Amino acid sequence: MAIHPSAIVDPAARIHPEAEIGPFCVIGPEVEIGARTRLMAHIYMEGPTWIGEDNLFYPYASVGVASQDLKYRGERAETRIGSRNRIREFVTIHRGTEGGGALTSIGDDNLLMAYVHIAHDARVGSHCILGNATTLAGHVTIEDYAIVEAFSGVHQFCRIGRHAFVGGYSVLTQDVLPFSMTVTPRDSKLFGANKVGLKRRGFESETVDALNKCFRLLTNESMNTSQAIEAIHEQVPPGKEVEELIEFIRSGKRGFIK
Repeated sequence: MAIHPSAIVDPAARIHPEAEIGPFCVIGPEVEIGARTRLMAHIYMEGPTWIGEDNLFYPYASVGVASQDLKYRGERAETRIGSRNRIREFVTIHRGTEGGGALTSIGDDNLLMAYVHIAHDARVGSHCILGNATTLAGHVTIEDYAIVEAFSGVHQFCRIGRHAFVGGYSVLTQDVLPFSMTVTPRDSKLFGANKVGLKRRGFESETVDALNKCFRLLTNESMNTSQAIEAIHEQVPPGKEVEELIEFIRSGKRGFIK
């Protein structure tokens, strides 16, 4: 086990023999770190926290610390991080709270760039990219393969759907539809399907075209959302991605960005 002599590791922490703890890291009790995960230097972790395999934490990241939510009273809550994530400099990940399920979770194969903040009870899926200084408020959900570019802020309880792309400096106060491209130069706006990202990930042209037609109907000012969904059923060829989009809208509580 490679633990630098300057690191402080609580005896109750569980560190895999193939993990690496670099200089000046501080690892608290009830922290579990999987095989080949590397903490480069100056990483601070509190438990209960579970971290999978092959992750790379860059200097000055902080993981599993108490929530900033003023309702938090020290109740037991957890942080779970999957495998093969890259957590860059000064990223902050706060554990959950009783009011949000007591769990903050991050999946696999994500890139969290420098200064990203993951607040209490947030859920980040897998294969996501969060750009520099992206800030997630409490209870935010980011689904698989979403990309949020630098300096964007996401309001509490908002969701960002699968394969969505959010442009830099965006301020999101409602849900972002799956497969969409959303940018907020001033007010949040939906610009249609995330064509480039979807094609890179192997989606057929017919699927992208169908999603684009859905977005045109959803942003048609002459129809409300219910009418737009009805028009989608009538005018757009059925497919699992179209159904996923409709279900995402129906399950939302904050509305979605048009």
